[in-house]
Amino acid sequence: MTHESPPELLPLRPIGILRSPFVDKFGTPRQPGLAPAVRGEIQLYPWVGGSEVLRGIEGFSHLWVLFWFHQAKDRKVVVRPPRLGGKEKVGIFASRSPHRPNPIGLSVVRLEGIRLERGVTIEVSGLDIVDGSPVLDIKPYLPYADALPDARSGWAAAPIERAPVHFSEEAELFLAPLPALRESLQQILSLDPRPNSHHHRESPAYVMHHGGVEVWWRLEAGAVWVERLGGVP
Repeated sequence: MTHESPPELLPLRPIGILRSPFVDKFGTPRQPGLAPAVRGEIQLYPWVGGSEVLRGIEGFSHLWVLFWFHQAKDRKVVVRPPRLGGKEKVGIFASRSPHRPNPIGLSVVRLEGIRLERGVTIEVSGLDIVDGSPVLDIKPYLPYADALPDARSGWAAAPIERAPVHFSEEAELFLAPLPALRESLQQILSLDPRPNSHHHRESPAYVMHHGGVEVWWRLEAGAVWVERLGGVP
């Protein structure tokens, strides 16, 4: 038996673009649903067919979003997952790394609403997708088919650990009129978004971009300390 070469091209065309507060990979949750306060939207392209393509979608609480990892620059055979502390390697198909043969992502998000002014826009939350990602498809999430309580999680079975997050007085003053932003930052930073290579050495100060806001923070004694914020959300 021989394995034939695949066709070079497939008829794939983005149906829209995703907008989120995540400017780049740093500071983006590594899985969906870990920061439920984060809001974003999917802007559909006119060629898809207008609002008729969403008929009946309001009856679903969650959606699957297939998208393109447009910032992934290289393909890898093995990767070092953050859940393993960046020490152990697993095959790319045993991970959710963006560095795939075809950089296609799959995330489940909560459906928050539909806007029809200036085109068709789907409002979502709990996303883990970088701003500007091309959206390839949208499907309804079906609990009876998609949630399998007896499924095994392999090397990713350990529970998610969260660090306490503290805001300086200056940061609290900035966030006082922005409670939704404060909640989003607390959820994101509690997951310790540092690169794998930084997990086993003294932590420097970091600058993270969230929407139009720059966030200066550091990790000390197992806790995240937000020192100051700047910019316009």
